[in-house]
Amino acid sequence: MLTLLKKASYFLAKFTALFIILLACLTFYQPSLFEWVKGDAQIVVLSLIMLSMGMTLGVEDYKILAQRPWDILIGTVAQYTVMPFVAIAIAQSLSLSPAMTLGLVLVGSCPGGVASNIMAFLCKGDVAFSVGMTTVSTLLAPVMTSLLLNYLVGQSVAMDGWAMFKFMLLVTVLPVVVGSSLNIGLHRKKWFQDVQALMPGIAVINFAFIVGGVVALYGNYFLQSGVMILACIIFHNIIGYGLGYLAGKLFGMSLAKKKTISIEVGVQNAGLATGLSMKFFPTIPESAVVCAVACVWHSVAGTIYANFLLWLDKFRQVKVA
Repeated sequence: MLTLLKKASYFLAKFTALFIILLACLTFYQPSLFEWVKGDAQIVVLSLIMLSMGMTLGVEDYKILAQRPWDILIGTVAQYTVMPFVAIAIAQSLSLSPAMTLGLVLVGSCPGGVASNIMAFLCKGDVAFSVGMTTVSTLLAPVMTSLLLNYLVGQSVAMDGWAMFKFMLLVTVLPVVVGSSLNIGLHRKKWFQDVQALMPGIAVINFAFIVGGVVALYGNYFLQSGVMILACIIFHNIIGYGLGYLAGKLFGMSLAKKKTISIEVGVQNAGLATGLSMKFFPTIPESAVVCAVACVWHSVAGTIYANFLLWLDKFRQVKVA
């Protein structure tokens, strides 16, 4: 039974985007399936996603943070400047509605996505660097996300920055710290290793729950402006990849690091953004729809981009030969 569950977890992690898309389509026809994803239930769902990330962090990961502070600093600064400011630039240049602007900026202001480490591995990037960037950006998220949102959209959207800060401590930092502490203390235990193997699948299921909750509650908004939402998210995402790669190039990083920082900057924790939108901006449903679509798109595009980078490596090798 355990072996079957591990295979299921691997399958879900490999086909995250497909699973989320299928569940979202199902929810369009049966919205009652995920109308429960709100309030306390939503907090539990978000916390489980972050707990799964924390359970991958051990002593060696924290040693990497201490040994490579310059790389992590460059990556984190790029993470919290490129995506939020590109988001507001896109919103202003296209005269997006306040609701769509909020959603796009919220996605841009969140930390790196938990799937980015897998994508860095797929493209033969610097996985240790990827884990370090994701960890630091997540731990800084309660402060940075709240400040960036307040600065970029606080004049047009009413928000409680202090409440958001406390909420993000609860659903991001605390689960990551708990998960990491468990990993450090129990990583040699066979039963804990079995639990770890199941966590990727659990994280994917909970991502799907978040998207399902948005579709159940606000799916009609996507039907009204879905093309514009998707176009803005694609544009935002691609620019993130490009500017992330450029940042690595400007600071003389190796090819592996350039690929990694590109992915880390471009792939956001849109699941967290979706949860924040539903929690703090329930009267602006279109914002949550933007975040939910980003959740799906980043999973799809990130995997495609990682494979594209891997193909480029092979093409360079053939050309040199």
